[in-house]
Amino acid sequence: MSEPEILFTVEGGAGVITLNRPQVLNALTFNMVREMDKQLIVWANDPAIKVVMITGAGDKAFCAGGDIKTAALAVKQGGASRAAAADFFRLEYTLNNRIFNYPKPYISLVNGIVMGGGVGVSAHGSHRIVTENTMFAMPETTIGFFPDVGAGYFLPRCPGQTGLYAALTSKRLKTFDVMYIGFGTHFVEQKKIAELRAAIAAAPEKLEKILKRFSSQPAYASDLMPYRAKIDKYFAYNRMEEIFTELERDASPWALDTLKELKERSPGSLKIALQQIRRGATLEFADNMVMEYRLSQACLDRPDFYEGVRAALIDKDRNPHWNPPTLKGVTEADVAACFQSLGAQDLVL
Repeated sequence: MSEPEILFTVEGGAGVITLNRPQVLNALTFNMVREMDKQLIVWANDPAIKVVMITGAGDKAFCAGGDIKTAALAVKQGGASRAAAADFFRLEYTLNNRIFNYPKPYISLVNGIVMGGGVGVSAHGSHRIVTENTMFAMPETTIGFFPDVGAGYFLPRCPGQTGLYAALTSKRLKTFDVMYIGFGTHFVEQKKIAELRAAIAAAPEKLEKILKRFSSQPAYASDLMPYRAKIDKYFAYNRMEEIFTELERDASPWALDTLKELKERSPGSLKIALQQIRRGATLEFADNMVMEYRLSQACLDRPDFYEGVRAALIDKDRNPHWNPPTLKGVTEADVAACFQSLGAQDLVL
């Protein structure tokens, strides 16, 4: 008999969630999202549970994201399968909102890879513990999607334009930068995580003192800081074409490498994500999630989503053929249409 995809245990005064698919980097399935949402409701109303902790099985990943391959295949099949894909995003975003508003400390123990949907079940909690092995990314523009699961709220609140830079480039950020952008609230060495978890479970009322005792400063190794002024200048524009122009004008190795990365992304995704991050900067969390659900349904039906997933995860040829293939082919009207209300099908939180 195979192990459950997600485990719920009680350790002292802590409810502990373990994402339990290490063979696929703990990618989230519909079942995992549904069971986690139900369990969080139970623990929120259980006076014996003082804190919730979430972790990932294995040493490689906390959670590498949602099971987008299944979603893409469902969209391709259409009919009931397409409706099931819509249900997945509706439930996932409901879970993200529940975590954001959770009435008890919600502590993410983020060791290894955290991407996409993994960010959604960690970034919005009260405490995010990272280690020297943490690697953060929102890689959605590489698969014809957009940075979802609440990234439209989180990323524009990162320092300067670093959040937009991460959203558009899909840049992988290591520990120092993960702390710098505000994803990590505490750095704890991996070898101390088990001891930290036990200490919190034994005395959850002393959470802040325990975190202070175990925390330290990560080693300085930044891919952002040396270029922070350029990131803030070039990514301050509200049109992708202007961002491209500024990077071309700079022509430094960093600027040209950044431009090359951006040109490999879905042009439609770039324009949608740019507007998403700009709008999200002024939205409350719930309103952002409503916006993201609209975008998710629009992007599922755009050709770039299946094509991006095909190239990355199905055929794995790493050679997506985007449609349209250039920024010029993506009109303002195309982008605006993705933000339109879904009427009775809108997300209700």
